[in-house]
Amino acid sequence: MEIKQLGVDSLQLKFVGDDMSFSGYASVFGGVDAYGDTIDPNAYDKTLVNRDRPIRLRWNHYGPIIGKWKNMFVDSKGLFVEGQLTPGHSVAGDVYASMKHGAIDGMSIGYMPTRSESIGDGRRLLKEIELFEISVVEEPADLNATINSVKSAIETASSIREVEAALRESGGFSRNDACMLVSRIKSLLKGELLAEEKAKQEIAKLFQIKAN
Repeated sequence: MEIKQLGVDSLQLKFVGDDMSFSGYASVFGGVDAYGDTIDPNAYDKTLVNRDRPIRLRWNHYGPIIGKWKNMFVDSKGLFVEGQLTPGHSVAGDVYASMKHGAIDGMSIGYMPTRSESIGDGRRLLKEIELFEISVVEEPADLNATINSVKSAIETASSIREVEAALRESGGFSRNDACMLVSRIKSLLKGELLAEEKAKQEIAKLFQIKAN
């Protein structure tokens, strides 16, 4: 999953009434963003219809679900969203207070580009996007610092449990995602070991035939 953040100024965030509702542009078309991407005006057409599950409203991508999106649609400018934070939810309440105070200054989409093309200089035109969630986020973290933190934690881990903990605590993975990733790695390693053992057996057979 990739993420793409816009600041509140770009989102034109507005608060609606006192029921913890807000609205704004979660994504804008045209131009080149900080990631070197340009979003095609038709990029969201498929992902907004016939969905098996709703697009989630999360805190910081890997945090809890803090509300729901009541409406979202595409106009000539971009993807406009209307959301409501969950009343009585402790994290949602804190997030709403920080948003109104201006202490939190961004939202970010979590997505996968399903169709894109290169437009030169390392830039992409995103022609079709599968949207998973839209998060209210803090100031974006230093990705290099995050990667180094995860790398250091994994290098010093002495068990699978410690690797899973490193992915959750330093990498921002959910418990399920961390377990799935570790299980997949174990499966791949097992497959490589079996393949290596089979190759050794075949080599041994060849030497036996040659010796005879």
